[in-house]
Amino acid sequence: MNLQHIAFIMDGNGRWASKRNKPRVYGHLRGAYKIEEVVRWCALRGIKYTTFYAFSTENWKRPKSEVNFIFGLLEKKISKFYKRMEKEKVRLIFTGRIKEIGDNIYNICKEYEEKTQNNDRIVVNIALNYGGRAEIIDAINKIISNKLNSINGESFRKFLYAPEIPDPDLIIRTSGEKRLSNFLLWQSAYSELYFTEVYWPDFSEEELEKAIEDYKNRKRRFGGIK
Repeated sequence: MNLQHIAFIMDGNGRWASKRNKPRVYGHLRGAYKIEEVVRWCALRGIKYTTFYAFSTENWKRPKSEVNFIFGLLEKKISKFYKRMEKEKVRLIFTGRIKEIGDNIYNICKEYEEKTQNNDRIVVNIALNYGGRAEIIDAINKIISNKLNSINGESFRKFLYAPEIPDPDLIIRTSGEKRLSNFLLWQSAYSELYFTEVYWPDFSEEELEKAIEDYKNRKRRFGGIK
């Protein structure tokens, strides 16, 4: 089966760190570096699009120190990530209510979107301050502001955060949890789901291959009959 877009719910960073008697933020640090590895593995397999659920609209409920660390990590590491990923011809985009985070983060995201806009090997979509319900609400508000009288599925899609990215064929969630947690609610209507007990910092190339092989053995009917 054709597999062009894999989305990742990167769960278990804090629990991974706690099991090692480390602060939760250490898990986020290790998890950030894992993104680079996974991007390379996907690129090697010809995957054209990846989406990483980095920070949800609900994650603001976490301790302020943890939230600040996550955004500080983005500010400090994005340039190094860019230098390493530039060799892989990675295009970076950021989706979500990024303006609400603050001007500094917003400007950084826009800077690296612009710097990588001509890269075409693999698209890396970082979902930041993202929520599936928020995305749908924001799309509806755009439709209202455009004073459209009617809409269908295809025209609605144009108002989503990244309409140019195809729906994920496969969504992988780590840490053993089995839910979408407000992730890509519109786009995941026919996505295949794969759950692994492995915490995100321990996610391996072998685990990715297992997920892909599992996907290949499924039959995608999209409501029809084959």
